[in-house]
Amino acid sequence: MLFCLQINIIICTFARNFPKLYAMSKLIKPVNYRPLLDPRQTEQGIKLIKEFFQQNLSTELRLRRVTAPLFVLQGLGINDDLNGVERAVSFPIKDLGDARAEVVHSLAKWKRLTLAEYGIEPGYGIYTDMNAIRADEELDNLHSLYVDQWDWEAVISREDRTVAFLKNVVERIYAAIRRTEYLVCETYPQIKPFLPEKIRFIHSEELLAMYPGKSSKEREDAIAKTYGAVFIIGIGGKLANGEKHDGRAPDYDDWSTVAEDGRRGLNGDILIWDPVLEHSVELSSMGIRVDKESLLRQLKLEQQEQREQLYFHQQLLNDRLPLSIGGGIGQSRLCMVLLHKAHVGEIQASIWPDDMRRECKELGMSLI
Repeated sequence: MLFCLQINIIICTFARNFPKLYAMSKLIKPVNYRPLLDPRQTEQGIKLIKEFFQQNLSTELRLRRVTAPLFVLQGLGINDDLNGVERAVSFPIKDLGDARAEVVHSLAKWKRLTLAEYGIEPGYGIYTDMNAIRADEELDNLHSLYVDQWDWEAVISREDRTVAFLKNVVERIYAAIRRTEYLVCETYPQIKPFLPEKIRFIHSEELLAMYPGKSSKEREDAIAKTYGAVFIIGIGGKLANGEKHDGRAPDYDDWSTVAEDGRRGLNGDILIWDPVLEHSVELSSMGIRVDKESLLRQLKLEQQEQREQLYFHQQLLNDRLPLSIGGGIGQSRLCMVLLHKAHVGEIQASIWPDDMRRECKELGMSLI
């Protein structure tokens, strides 16, 4: 507790002393925003969504709940590297000779190890409440130092490593999201449904061809506004313009395999168009995971072959891990969009720059 208090003091002092850093963030400022729920209703709504959605997700994908770690040992290759550049929060462990532990970014690789440990059969999987700290996040309406997700992973067969299978799983997750939206609107009549009946699919290469003059984030906004809910396939590899749609570490999602549609990638992101922010919101990053061949290929593409010697990678290369599909679904983000909030700080308790707190309060966004 003392350690956490000291960290909070340091971060808050830093934010006060360097207010210009906040100006670099991209705070979205919805016009005439007023929350539809008061603080008491908001807390009740958060509980309602979290309990209902995770039960639906579990049923839809045949997942059983497991307990997850907050931190893992450094140097084993188990922590999620996200885009491959984010720094993990770490600390020494006295009883392990000051060996260092890392607070998780997510549990993409830990879950796959757990599938093997529990002997989960194809067609079944696990999910967990994942809590993380991402110290390098640029803070805004959608990004916080604190991350909470439903992290899930399911065992698949070799025949399931297809775009068609990926799309089917996405549709089932989206169906659970829409059922949750219906419950929220039934409970709070002042909240009106906005999600479309179906989610659309588009490959990142196709999206680039549609909007060649836009950045990847601008392309996401354009396609999400057009369809309301989309799944962008193939994120991590370079596109025709020589750039990546977005970054992905090379050792969890399979973004380099040429699929049956002739395009690369067996992963992607679920995006929805948020009518409050008038902006696209990523609710989930997910995909079919690397097998031995795609792991070696992606490590070579990213010039990270040295990672082959790490514990996780050796387990995979020596056929000790099952083939799998998995992802993370943002808990606070899902609550935020379904409760028609304008800032994730209205849903979760985190640390925000003083200037951001003041400006958000003036805009009707009271951060917890």
